[in-house]
Amino acid sequence: MRTGKDLILATKPYAAEIRWKSWYYSLSTLLLLILFTIGDFMHFHPLLRIASGIMTGFLLSRMFVIYHDYAHHAILYKSIPAKIIFTLFGLFMLAPISIWKRSHDYHHGNNSKLFSASIGSYPIFSKQKFMSASKSERREYLAVRHPLNMIFGYFTLFSYGMCILSFASSPRRHYDSLVALLLHVSYCVAVIYFFGWITWLIAIVIPFFIACGFGAYLFYAQHNFPGVTFKNNIEWSYEHAALESSSYMKMNPFWQWVTANIGFHHIHHMNARIPFYRLPEVMKAVPELQTAKITTLWPSDIIKCLRLKIWDPDKNQMVPLSSVS
Repeated sequence: MRTGKDLILATKPYAAEIRWKSWYYSLSTLLLLILFTIGDFMHFHPLLRIASGIMTGFLLSRMFVIYHDYAHHAILYKSIPAKIIFTLFGLFMLAPISIWKRSHDYHHGNNSKLFSASIGSYPIFSKQKFMSASKSERREYLAVRHPLNMIFGYFTLFSYGMCILSFASSPRRHYDSLVALLLHVSYCVAVIYFFGWITWLIAIVIPFFIACGFGAYLFYAQHNFPGVTFKNNIEWSYEHAALESSSYMKMNPFWQWVTANIGFHHIHHMNARIPFYRLPEVMKAVPELQTAKITTLWPSDIIKCLRLKIWDPDKNQMVPLSSVS
């Protein structure tokens, strides 16, 4: 069984895009997103419009994962048309490229480290750190990891975190965060003025609530699941971060399509240059990656993930708040 560098090298042959597939999946998803967004504005039966709004949210989720691959240089690297498309999508999605790439690259370099900044990740407190924290620090920590923070991710994680907070922290570096927020507010105002509140709810609120909330939970569950382990910084390795601290989220074909294979997250963390459409291929070809820790989108598994709050080094596992005394 290959480990360490040998295992990472085993994934290298798959870290090569098939250019036409990258364009096909990107453009077909974008086209579907545009068509369903248009459907949100049409005078269809209200139930059809709501269904269209829900599907728009799913397509925003799929397009975001493809955008995420582009930011990793896994697809369409150095393509000027792709740069234009994905830069505009990042602004539209309230996740402009400057803050998204910076925070997500940090996440990949530090995921599963116990003592690192929680940039691009949900924070992890050890039992000792939680017990010694002040009441306000505990409340802030638990609030960030609370399900409501994910459900309202449209406002908390994207509008505030990706746009307002990033611009406030570094206006010169993250000016595009302000641009994204202003464009989004202008879009909302224009839709309300010209089409009314109902269309605003269907065309903007429903899709963004779904895409941002769903994305926030996926990102959480990919690194907060039963069996996850964390390491001190000195013991950290890419292999551990991929196999022990990143989940394989088993999904049916529909959800796998919606999420553009991001459920194969352990493989993505093993080698972020593998295009999303090749991740299942890697899973089949590399036996060492087939023993990943599994979670799903079943309600029971979602509840199990959400209950995990504190890292207990004695038990070497994440535990619920009720286990901390």
